[in-house]
Amino acid sequence: MNSQLLIPLVLYLVAVFAVALYANRKRDTGNGFLTEYLVGNRSMGGFVLAMTLASTYASASSFIGGPGAAYKMGLGWVLLAMIQLPAAWLTLGVLGKKFAIEARRHNALTLNDILYARYKNRGVVIFASLALLLAFFGTMVVQFVGGARLLQTVTGLSYQHGLMLFAVTVGLYTTIGGFRAVVMTDTVQGIMMIIGTIALLVGIVHAGGSVGEMIHTLHDIDPALISPYGPDQFLSQPFMLSFWVLVCFGVIGLPHAAVRCMSYKSSGSLHKGMVISTAMVALLMLGMHLAGALGRALVPDIASPDQIMPTLMMTVLPPVVAGVFLAGPMAAIMSTIDSQLIQASATLLKDLYLNYINPQALTAPDAEKRLPKLSLWVTGIFSLLVFIAATNPPDMIIWLNLLAFGGMQAVFLWPLVLGLYWKRASATGAFASMICGLVCYIGLSVIKPDMGGIHAIIPTLLVGLIAFVVGSLVKPVPIQTPQQA
Repeated sequence: MNSQLLIPLVLYLVAVFAVALYANRKRDTGNGFLTEYLVGNRSMGGFVLAMTLASTYASASSFIGGPGAAYKMGLGWVLLAMIQLPAAWLTLGVLGKKFAIEARRHNALTLNDILYARYKNRGVVIFASLALLLAFFGTMVVQFVGGARLLQTVTGLSYQHGLMLFAVTVGLYTTIGGFRAVVMTDTVQGIMMIIGTIALLVGIVHAGGSVGEMIHTLHDIDPALISPYGPDQFLSQPFMLSFWVLVCFGVIGLPHAAVRCMSYKSSGSLHKGMVISTAMVALLMLGMHLAGALGRALVPDIASPDQIMPTLMMTVLPPVVAGVFLAGPMAAIMSTIDSQLIQASATLLKDLYLNYINPQALTAPDAEKRLPKLSLWVTGIFSLLVFIAATNPPDMIIWLNLLAFGGMQAVFLWPLVLGLYWKRASATGAFASMICGLVCYIGLSVIKPDMGGIHAIIPTLLVGLIAFVVGSLVKPVPIQTPQQA
């Protein structure tokens, strides 16, 4: 274990805890514990909004799974990855302004608060909460696996020890600081991601001689690695279209991204955040996936594609610089999982426990003392369950991550978008869309019929859209009389 390699990582982890403690001390609980803990009193500026959204979007799949797929599929996967470029812009552009207005109007603290304010239906909220917890469980397992594999490859720790270290670190600082700590650490983590990406690309090109030489090497290994379609024509046009829907357009329906649209402080912050986050996503996606594809020329044989990034780091970078890069993917993983963890905690604590199981806890005399303890227990228990599930990891985490992504989009995309922009959207339509979309997605993912390269998300979203429209037309929103209104 190289001490020069670990020093930057240790300094980074110390900085993360320092930021969490600072956020804890700077909490403004004038509007209540939940408003501060879950949305940071809606105080994000443009730069912080951009960094937290881009950092949340870039995850273990972007830094570990995506480059692993590029290593296996070649330069075609790099082109495919770039269709994610407008993801942050779409999320803020479609949801940003209206979401913030509705959140402030109804004092909504979670995504499900928005759904209840729009549809006034407990069934919609409860189903959405359970679906969110199930999907977050899958995506958080991916992040835990990615963090543990990174520590295992680089430090020499066993997978189990690396998993334990990662789980304890993320669980503690998320619990300590809440949403404010999450977005502040996301800003630090976003900077570390950019530094790590640039350092690794420079190191790879230096080690390989030039980009042209490495492309020649890839051609010698397999000409399909420099083809837009990859080995066995895997990257077909229908697959590319499906992938764009899954990782770009459908991101609008991801709860941990959508909640950022509730937490910024002004329209100026929103516009600034759109520009910066789009540029950051472009840099990270291109840098990481290109590194994975070119890495095949330097390390042609590797046990698991998910190990390519830490392996390249150890191969092409000096120990101290490698330590800085190690903090980059670690930041990407941590910035995603802390956002999902705070949302899972919000769903369990606010949307289910306080709204339906024990509403009296909100009005109890000692509520401001009890709620922080409850949040700690909820976050800790959920982290423990994810930790247990991550002890038996899959070979390539990107497929599990994309499966969970699709599940969230099947449930949330149409109820969110149509709920904001279609006046006739009803609770019946939203509930029908959620159930039909999720059942369709699970069925297609399990049966795996031949659809000519089309991903299951395409027919799933079509089924969900049809179910939403039909349900809303069959049982529309009740017309209120002036007295009722």
